[in-house]
Amino acid sequence: MAEHTVKAFDEDIGRLRGLISQMGGLAEQAIEGAMRSLQRGDLELAAQVRAADKQIDIIEAEVERLVVRIIALRAPMANDLREVVAALKIAAVVERIGDYAKNIAKRVPLIESEHRIDPISVIQAMGRMAAEMVHDVLDAFAARDAAAAVEICERDTALDDFYDAIFRTLVTHMVENPKTISEVAHLLFVAKNLERIGDHATNVAEMVYFAATGTQLADREKGE
Repeated sequence: MAEHTVKAFDEDIGRLRGLISQMGGLAEQAIEGAMRSLQRGDLELAAQVRAADKQIDIIEAEVERLVVRIIALRAPMANDLREVVAALKIAAVVERIGDYAKNIAKRVPLIESEHRIDPISVIQAMGRMAAEMVHDVLDAFAARDAAAAVEICERDTALDDFYDAIFRTLVTHMVENPKTISEVAHLLFVAKNLERIGDHATNVAEMVYFAATGTQLADREKGE
């Protein structure tokens, strides 16, 4: 009976990790799709990104049901309980990341114009950086890699610096090209969404670190 229970628990944990990975993959695709639609002015792709967000919501609900089942039937302790709770919190954060990507896609029809403005190309690099943080932090969760979680948190500073630089670039462009004020305002919104995606990836990294070590990352930093 004990062996059966352990096997069932391992299967549930494996399924939970798989759902988180699936959510993360969809969130990555959403970010990449939103940025590609922005670069190309592709309204059809932007619409697809918005529609695909529903699948992330569906998987999040499945994660919630599975977590309740695991806690009710398996009564996980210590390390296992930390991982289950972390998975629940991570699912909620990944859902928000998907929302930010959807919000970027919503801006594409408002930015699309006959003459594409130069700062769009600058924002693409920031989008790639944010998507890589999401990808890497979910890999860290799957591997219970505390060291990778720390490294991802450190990357958030670079993304924030990137945002500050883009903000200055966009404001300068707006001043020099008053006719583009409306479009640039939407691009500022896009850049802010990317900055928030990085913040959420950092939040996930902190959860991964806690699940792997039982120690809050902030506590570790204060003690150094």
